Amino acid sequence: MADLFKFRRFEVRHRDSALKVGTDAVLLGAGMTIGDDAKNALDIGTGCGVIALMVAQRTEGKCRITGIDIDGLSAEEAAWNFARSPWGDMLSAQHCSLDEFCNARPEGEFDLIFSNPPYYDDSLINPDIREAAARHTHSLSHQGLCSCVNHLLSPQGTFCVVLPADSFVRFRRIAASFGLLPYRLLEVSTTNTKPASRIVAEFSRNIKTTVREAMFLQCNGVRSKEFAELTKDFYL
Repeated sequence: MADLFKFRRFEVRHRDSALKVGTDAVLLGAGMTIGDDAKNALDIGTGCGVIALMVAQRTEGKCRITGIDIDGLSAEEAAWNFARSPWGDMLSAQHCSLDEFCNARPEGEFDLIFSNPPYYDDSLINPDIREAAARHTHSLSHQGLCSCVNHLLSPQGTFCVVLPADSFVRFRRIAASFGLLPYRLLEVSTTNTKPASRIVAEFSRNIKTTVREAMFLQCNGVRSKEFAELTKDFYL
């Protein structure tokens, strides 16, 4: 894999980050809803910073974005990528755990929080310690994630995640226990003949209905029209 991933308006170095640029990150960055009132955003587990950069592009640098990561090399690489982007003055990266960050910040500080969180629960732990921390919930449980989001999210704010479909049912229950309810679900499958494999989910408070959408990524071995349209402002 090349160290540098080139998008239309920015480049991402992912040589040192525990997780590289991937489909899940691009789906979340391009697929989540971002309101015009989003002025202060938080990226939990920023990795190389690709999702934060996509949000910066979509908001034209009008939203201040903080990326945090428990992995020091990832946080450093995100900061490197942020500084070289067109929106460097609105992006920052911090090396810290979510608990540390949450305990140091005021309640309701962020009106947009997004994350591509760890999702493996009982599977065999990856021998690569850094990658294991990025992918397995022993480093950040979904309970802990939702608890901190509940503290940090503003009353009218939005929380967005991308998760494997088979992890989402349990995550949805945990989020609901903190009053975070899904109002939009983008169910993504590899092709139109396969069931959804991942879900981009958007949560807020006091939501009574949930909008469900579906999309598949490939058609005859190339990007589907829907996926191409979703990512046209990013992929070359």
